[in-house]
Amino acid sequence: MNRLISALTVILAVTSLSAAEPDITPGSKRLPMPGEAFKLDGHDAFVIVPPGAGKNTPWVWYAPTLPGLPGKAETWMFERFLEAGIAIAGIDVGESYGSPTGRAAYSAFHDYLVAKRGFAKKACLLARSRGGLMLYCWAAENPDKVNGVAALYPVCNITSYPGLKRACGAYGLSADQLEAELPKHNPVDRLAPLANARIPIHHLHGDQDGTVPLEANSGLLAERYKELGGEMTLEVIKGGGHDMQPHWFQSQTLVDFIITCTNAARTAE
Repeated sequence: MNRLISALTVILAVTSLSAAEPDITPGSKRLPMPGEAFKLDGHDAFVIVPPGAGKNTPWVWYAPTLPGLPGKAETWMFERFLEAGIAIAGIDVGESYGSPTGRAAYSAFHDYLVAKRGFAKKACLLARSRGGLMLYCWAAENPDKVNGVAALYPVCNITSYPGLKRACGAYGLSADQLEAELPKHNPVDRLAPLANARIPIHHLHGDQDGTVPLEANSGLLAERYKELGGEMTLEVIKGGGHDMQPHWFQSQTLVDFIITCTNAARTAE
């Protein structure tokens, strides 16, 4: 009887592990520079790996990985990450606005990169625009897997962008229901885990951003993060909007911040 129970336990364990294995299939996503495109459980994903990458490869997690993103604008940054021995990766979770469904896909992606591709457990997050919702919502539940957060005019407040009426569908809720549950989902309301983990943050945001207003997003996040004892730098770009100007994508201070975070993580390992 004991042998039968043991055998069944082994079978169940193997079945469970098999069920957790991600479905990896060929992908066709176009990248701004040489890399690997694939699909993970049906989601377009990519990795761009520096030459000679080995075990515990440091990496930057870019979002949003929507069609056309990352684009040519990110090439300058990505080249410098590769020169520093840092990989770049991302996965397309659609217009999920940081919802639990998107977070689950992010966790599967992280697990795959760490377990199967030799990536380091901790990543430096790089959020552009609405990628802020996606990465911050995941980070709040996984602070032990983050070594820093860098961002270009990021969305940090669902009520500011895209607004409750537009975002609620991704959460499977009505606008009123999402409003009632905001403390469980909104980045500006979920900063304590990041502050407690002493995760540094660096944002670039323009004071003329009409799409993702500074005050309601990076400004509010900076205020609350510092109240919690967190370390954050907010670079306000005078006259900056929500646009494609080179100063967003060729910021040496942002690149230096990301390299510093990944190097610190390497030293700690």
